[in-house]
Amino acid sequence: MTGNEDKFLNNGEILAITMILLESRAFTKKEIVSILDKVVAKCVSYKNRKMVEALIANEQFHYVELSSISFIQDKIWNIGTAIKSSSLMKISYRKQAEDNGLVERMIEPLAIMFSEYYFYLIANIVRLDEESGIIQQIHQYPAVFRIDRIQFYQIMDVKFKIPYSDRFQEGEFRKRVQFMYPGELIKIQFKYMGKSPEAVLDRLPTAQIIKQVDGEYTIEAEVYGKGVVMWLLSQGEAVELLKPVSMREQIITTLTGMISRYK
Repeated sequence: MTGNEDKFLNNGEILAITMILLESRAFTKKEIVSILDKVVAKCVSYKNRKMVEALIANEQFHYVELSSISFIQDKIWNIGTAIKSSSLMKISYRKQAEDNGLVERMIEPLAIMFSEYYFYLIANIVRLDEESGIIQQIHQYPAVFRIDRIQFYQIMDVKFKIPYSDRFQEGEFRKRVQFMYPGELIKIQFKYMGKSPEAVLDRLPTAQIIKQVDGEYTIEAEVYGKGVVMWLLSQGEAVELLKPVSMREQIITTLTGMISRYK
């Protein structure tokens, strides 16, 4: 009857996990209640269960689900099986929440990832020659699909193969992508004049400080292009992009447009 406590989560662990789940807002209210009930029932010792339930009850009661979120657990599992079996998929996808139109894509599903409230499917967009069975990748970089916006999907009997050396690596992809916006893999260089360069290095795991003069840091990083523009703009006067020039010009155009609106 004793010695079994190590198999359960302790109070601190269960609170940390439930807070992360609640903060993610990744599930509907019905889903999050069901998940937390199961976590507490299966992972918390009987003597601590009432106390843990009381501690998370208020957060659970005030949980607000995202306006566009929908039940996706079965969808995630089915997509996961397609990834595991290397099966092509056909999907109908709504690009924007306000856009009623759907686009059709044939894809090689590579991975499921979570970021900024949503689950995403990372995949290669491909074209299949049904006569020869040849699969042709359309873009050199993977596409990102928000799973709750996939309206319809079909797992095909056609298998795809990716050489082991070219396999998709979620960790390396996450280091280089911001806000799950894809694009070409590029190297950027920027000046950082803020108080915490450590925050930049945490946000951009591939970043390296190559120069430091009087509190001004020159930083290089390898990133996927589109999302990093949003991050750079969010830093205000603390950041100045130096390279590439084309992205610098894009930021200048965006800032000029913003200034004109406020005038």
